[in-house]
Amino acid sequence: MSLTNDYNKVSVLIIGGGPAGLSAAIKLKLLKPDIDVCVIEKAEKCGNHNLSGASLEPQPLFGLLDEAAPGWQKNEQAKQVFANKVEKSDLLFLLGRKLAFHISPIVKLAKLLRLGIGQMIHTGDYSVSVSMLTAYLGQIAAGLGAEILTGFAAEDIILDNNGMTVGVKLVDQGLDKNGNKQPNYVPGEIINTDFVILAEGCDGLVTEKFIEKAQLQRQSPQLFSVGVKQLIKVSPEQYEKFTAGRIVKAMGYPIWTPVIGPAIFGGGIIYPQEPDYLAVGMIAGADWKYYNFNPQDALTLFKEHRFVKKFIEGGTIVEAGAKLIPEGGLFAVPKDPQNGNIGKNNCLVIGDSAGFVNMLKIKGLHNAIDSAISAAKAIADNLSSPKNAADVYTQLINSSNIAAEMASAKKFRQTVAKIGPLFGLPISILSRLLPKFKIEPDYKAMKKAAYRLKPNQDFDKQTFTAMAATAHREDQPSHLSILDTNICAEKCTPTFDSPCITFCPAGVYETIEGRIEPANPSNCLHCKTCQRKCPFDNIRWTAPEGSGGPKYKKM
Repeated sequence: MSLTNDYNKVSVLIIGGGPAGLSAAIKLKLLKPDIDVCVIEKAEKCGNHNLSGASLEPQPLFGLLDEAAPGWQKNEQAKQVFANKVEKSDLLFLLGRKLAFHISPIVKLAKLLRLGIGQMIHTGDYSVSVSMLTAYLGQIAAGLGAEILTGFAAEDIILDNNGMTVGVKLVDQGLDKNGNKQPNYVPGEIINTDFVILAEGCDGLVTEKFIEKAQLQRQSPQLFSVGVKQLIKVSPEQYEKFTAGRIVKAMGYPIWTPVIGPAIFGGGIIYPQEPDYLAVGMIAGADWKYYNFNPQDALTLFKEHRFVKKFIEGGTIVEAGAKLIPEGGLFAVPKDPQNGNIGKNNCLVIGDSAGFVNMLKIKGLHNAIDSAISAAKAIADNLSSPKNAADVYTQLINSSNIAAEMASAKKFRQTVAKIGPLFGLPISILSRLLPKFKIEPDYKAMKKAAYRLKPNQDFDKQTFTAMAATAHREDQPSHLSILDTNICAEKCTPTFDSPCITFCPAGVYETIEGRIEPANPSNCLHCKTCQRKCPFDNIRWTAPEGSGGPKYKKM
C-alpha cells in the first residue's frame, strides 16, 4: 500500500492513532477546520493495538466530546464504551493464596489527610475498553475531516539543520526475510509536514529516535511495568456478584510478600466491561530481579486466588494481550535541556510517549487526552510560526492539571525502585521530603534470584497469542534483532538462563541449535518487553510492515 500524492505533504502529521493522537486530531479540526490533519496508525484498524486496564477520569474527554459531537451521550457506540461508571473502588492486599484484606479505608483516610496515596480511589471514573474507545474516537475524528490512515508504520523522523522536524519516513514494504526486494516492493515514503505530534504510546520507536536526534533529556531513566490482561466471559451470576460499577486493584500476592518475597512492584486488577465480561490483569514493575519471572505466571496465580477465582471460575477467555506502561513519572519526561520544552520547535510529544502516567493514581489516560488537547491548541495558535509550538505547548502543560498531578507523584516510583516495595511504599507517603534517588534502567535490576511462586505448569503462550489475534506477513525481515549473539551465549544464558524466552508474553524467543533467536516474530504483540528487560540491553524492536501485530477489539 502506498500513499497518494495528496498525503506526501500535510500541515499536521500525528504519529499514532490511539486515544491521545485521535483526541489531538479532533481538537485541531475543531479549532482550525480548514487545515489538513493526518493521523498514521500502524494497526490495521483504530483500536487494534490499544490495550489498557483503563480507569478513565472523564473530564478532559467528555469536554472534548461535548464540542465535537453534541448529544454524544445518546450515541449507541458511546453508550457501550461508557457503560460502566465506577461506584465502588476496592483496594486489596492479598496474603498467600486465600487471604484478602481490604485496605480501601486506609486509602480514603489518606485522601482526607491529602496524602499522595489517597489518589488511588477511582470512584466516579469509568472502566472502559481502550480498544473500543479508540475506534469510537477514530470515527469522530474522521467525521470532522481528519485523514486517518491505518496500516501505515513509521520508522524514522527527519530533522533539518535548524532542529525543525520536516518529515517522517514510512517502513519499506515488500522485502523478503533476507531484505531482498520482492516484485511488490514499495519503498517507505516520506511524508513532509509543518508540525508533528508524537502519540505512539509507551516506548514509541519514532519518539525515541526523535528524543535522540533532538537531544532531549530525561532527569531519570524511564521505568516500565509489564501489563498482561485477559477478557473473560463469565456467567450472569458471577458478573452480578462482582457488580458492574466496581473496580478491584490488589497488591501483594503473587508478586509481593513482605519480608520473605517475592518483592515486585505492581498488582492485579479486575474490572467489568459489557455484561457478563470481566477484565482480569496483572501489572508487574519491569525492575523485577528474578531471572525466571514471567508476568503471565503471576496472572495465573492471581486468577487462582480465592478472592478472584469465585468471579471467573468456569469462564471463557475471549481476548488477551500485553503492553508496557511508562512509570518513571515527571523525572522521566523527555525535555529540551535548554528550555525545558516537551518537544522541540514544531514537534510535540504527548500522552504515554511523554510518560504522563500518574503512578499514585495508577492511570494516565486522562492526562494523555488532556495533553493532546494542549498540543492541538499550541499548533492552532502557531500556524504561522511553527518554531514556537513546543514553547506554547509546554507552557500549557505546566499550567495544567497534568503538571500538578505529575509533581505530586514525581518521587513515588523512584522511591519504590530504590528501596523496594516493603519500605518504599510506606516511605513514599513522605516522598516530597525525600531526595531524588538515582536509579538505573529496569534491565539492570535482574539478579540470579529465582521467583519462588511458579505455577504447576508452564503458561500456554500459544493460546494467549491466538487470543490476541496477532499476525504479521511471514516473509518479511524480522523486526526483532539480537545485537550480539555472543553476549547471549557467553553471558546471558550461563548467568540468567535466557530470560527473554521466559518473559516474552508471545513466545517469540527460542533456542535454535544452541543459539537464542527471535524465532517467531510473527507472534509479536508489540509490547516491547524484550527491548526493555533484556539484562544486557541486547535486543532491539523495530517497526514491521503496517497492519501487523495484534487485533484487539475489546481490550
